Amino acid sequence: MSMINYASREINCKLVYYGPGLGGKTTNLEHIYGKVSPNTRGKMISLATETERTLFFDFLPVDLGTIRGFKTRFHLYTVPGQVYYNASRKLILKGVDGLVFVADSQIERMEANVESMQNLYDNMAEYGYDLTRIPFVIQYNKRDLPNAAPIKDLQAALNPGWTVEDGARQKVTPDPSHPGENLIDKIGGDWVGHAAYHEAVAVRGDGVFDTLKAVSKLVLKTLS
Repeated sequence: MSMINYASREINCKLVYYGPGLGGKTTNLEHIYGKVSPNTRGKMISLATETERTLFFDFLPVDLGTIRGFKTRFHLYTVPGQVYYNASRKLILKGVDGLVFVADSQIERMEANVESMQNLYDNMAEYGYDLTRIPFVIQYNKRDLPNAAPIKDLQAALNPGWTVEDGARQKVTPDPSHPGENLIDKIGGDWVGHAAYHEAVAVRGDGVFDTLKAVSKLVLKTLS
């Protein structure tokens, strides 16, 4: 959960980038770090494993305004993708305010994506978090590759939707990023919600900040 620093007049929010190994989580953070002004970011910390790194840094966005007189500082984390680092992944999720799931669009990585998404749901449930009720955005990375799966297939596997039981949320909610698509819709008499998603080519920076802005806005909405 977000932490308030009254001395510095800052609200500290934790964003975690989750997903399968080598899917682009680290690339996202490195691109953001390289583009954010050095005056508004902290140091990038890397905890290396044998095959992957867990990265962390914080930055103070200058274009998102203040909330009740407080500036908002975001702390960005990645998690190790390999299954055998699940204890580390679970620990990093503690106190999360917003999540980005970075999926590898390559067809042969579909099973790894599904396994990682299920692992995310399981780990969140152990903390008592409901993934359908916290800021959550999916990024479909590596869209430039010739073996990238169609978005509709990725959506069907990773973002099929969940039942919206809260009456206050049972209303058609358009997806601002994808005209003609809805984040909440009525399907066969049931209200169904979907996570927002963005396409990306993280190695080029395409879609990286679109994803970050989307999850940041959702987090700020929960704070306001």
